[in-house]
Amino acid sequence: MKRILLAAACAALLCPQAYAATTADEAAKLKTTLTPMGAERGANADGSIPAWDGGVTKPAAGYRNGDPRPDPFPGEKPVVSINAKNMDAYAAKLTDGVKALMKKYPDFRIDVYPTHRSAAAPQVVYDNTFKNATRAKLVDNGQGVEDAFGGIPFPITKDPYEMILNHRLAWTGVNIQTPLRVWVMTADGKRSMASGGVQTFRRPYYDPEVTPDKFDGYYALGKFAATEPGSKAGEAILAHDGLNAKSPRGLWQYLVGQRRVRKAPSVGYDTPDAVTSGIGLFDEAFNLFGPIDKHELTLVGKKEIYIPYNNNRSQLAKVDELVTPKTLNPSLVRWELHRVWVIEAKLAPGKRHVVAKRMYYLDEDTWQIILIDGWDAKGDLWRTNYTLTLLAPDIPALLGMVMWGGYDLQTGAYYMNMAFNELPVEVKVLPTIPRSFFSPEELANESTR
Repeated sequence: MKRILLAAACAALLCPQAYAATTADEAAKLKTTLTPMGAERGANADGSIPAWDGGVTKPAAGYRNGDPRPDPFPGEKPVVSINAKNMDAYAAKLTDGVKALMKKYPDFRIDVYPTHRSAAAPQVVYDNTFKNATRAKLVDNGQGVEDAFGGIPFPITKDPYEMILNHRLAWTGVNIQTPLRVWVMTADGKRSMASGGVQTFRRPYYDPEVTPDKFDGYYALGKFAATEPGSKAGEAILAHDGLNAKSPRGLWQYLVGQRRVRKAPSVGYDTPDAVTSGIGLFDEAFNLFGPIDKHELTLVGKKEIYIPYNNNRSQLAKVDELVTPKTLNPSLVRWELHRVWVIEAKLAPGKRHVVAKRMYYLDEDTWQIILIDGWDAKGDLWRTNYTLTLLAPDIPALLGMVMWGGYDLQTGAYYMNMAFNELPVEVKVLPTIPRSFFSPEELANESTR
């Protein structure tokens, strides 16, 4: 009996902390003091973070689907520029990764602009988020969710596992396609295109044509088809991501040299990401790609942090202007002060991963991970990842799964993925994409044409 009780106690320590379900009275705050997504509706103490007023939902005049979206705040100037010389005065609002970049590169700076809480979503997403608040449940030892559909699953929470699921299920549209290029910058200042192609997403979890009773549990379907450079043309990766263990993750890969579609269980965790020439890791893709069960999560709390935000202007720049030696061109990256949830991820006992600790910074208005810092097994800061969020009022959404990348602070190399600079089409909204488009069989058919 003692051994049984001891085993149960140990298991409890290794499990995510259990939080009480959100009550109806608490959920009612989503219509008063909180935004429909669960963020604080009001401004911060000094007004540098304004109150949320509904976000930006009106596209620019003359905008056509797929066009590059213009800078929503073209006339604004930075309120402060922070670099190695004055960073100590702003240290409380800087991540370790940003401070490390400033120390490593004296010319690196962040230009901080006025904060705009531009994030928005359709009313149906708000309505479903309200319903999820009292019905969604954490399952699979913190790795999955059930009884959620069409909105953020846990808008009112202090559980880091629930917050990570909020990120996975963040609103970024339903049927999306974009051409892209992946740029790599070596430590000696040489830029090259690692990959290019087309990325297509379908989010059945948010599809208005899908009802909860017909939803099969797969919240995201994604396909990347490489078209350049010539050495990678024809390669493809297919992913099916499910809400919980009842909908197990599916991954397939087509390699031209093998001329067949095969399952790809290695596309995850700390496997070097071939799409980024190995500089990035697969679980850094889209800020978080695949399981996170090799780390234990702890909520550090909510902080006011400078993060990249409303970066349409950076996505309108020419490649050689933006992807410059050492770092992205500071003049083309917009930073703003926002409230973020900070989550620490430490390697779990008995698990292996080259990144022993990470810090995730989640935007409170969208639940999307915007910045990540990573430490190696020796405790040295090694990597810092970012996403240059795109404001898309036509969807409406603030997209954090484009223009993402990372810096290797030890080698000096960096990369930027999902970039569409100088391409005629940006993020394009599509009509409903057939499920068959995301099948392994269709991947094989496309690859043999």
